Amino acid sequence: MSAEGGRGAGQVVFRALPQKTFSCLQDRDIADRLLKWSMQGRITAQAFSFDQQFKPYQKDEFLMAFFNDQSVNSSLKLLSASGQWTTLGSKVTKIEATVVPCTQTSMSFFDRLYSEGIVRETGTIVKCYDDYYDDILISDELRKVLLLEDSDHYDLFTQLDREEFLFCLFKHFCIGGTLCQYEDAVDPYLETTKAFYKDLVSVQKNPETKEICIISTVLRVSAYDANGLCYPSSKSHQQTFAYLIVDPCKRHVNILYHCFGGSLFTN
Repeated sequence: MSAEGGRGAGQVVFRALPQKTFSCLQDRDIADRLLKWSMQGRITAQAFSFDQQFKPYQKDEFLMAFFNDQSVNSSLKLLSASGQWTTLGSKVTKIEATVVPCTQTSMSFFDRLYSEGIVRETGTIVKCYDDYYDDILISDELRKVLLLEDSDHYDLFTQLDREEFLFCLFKHFCIGGTLCQYEDAVDPYLETTKAFYKDLVSVQKNPETKEICIISTVLRVSAYDANGLCYPSSKSHQQTFAYLIVDPCKRHVNILYHCFGGSLFTN
């Protein structure tokens, strides 16, 4: 879904929350993994507040207001073509947004990997002959399941499963950046996915059933200025992404950003 112009979207006011920290990006073990996966220094999370009720059916107007808000425009981080962190700083004329389903509340979602010869009971990922998908090396059964539609176990996850935010995060970490060193065991991917998911998504407990449910709306977004695609990068890649995670109760927006490339040592 795309929106152009800024019709009636000027009322929502956003404010950067630079003091908000994300423990997933403070964790030493996760930082080491991101470096190994060629994502360190190319991934970041930010938070903003907003001052009006969020209505999912008005997401396009909300996003146009977000990207053209002065506070956002001057502080929303992205990587330049030369690999330097900079801020958006341009007038956004069009946005494209996909709603990403976000309903999973348990990592048992991935238990099926153990029952179909993808991952051994010990957590070791089963190897396979090298193959390539686009420019991504596939050397184990896990990446085959994630990327190859003609793999024997692709239907282990339905199309709806694959659209889930939890699955998207897991897939992003498994694929990594340009010089990704893959893990032999699945646990580092699962632990990192869980940490990011927990940090970014908001939940509420149903007072009657005591069940946990997710209240966040997740959007994968791209933005365009007068010169074309400008965010998350001027070049599109499945591993270059920006997710906006909206908490309608706190009126907060969390942004998870990554730009595909080689690992950078500084944030």
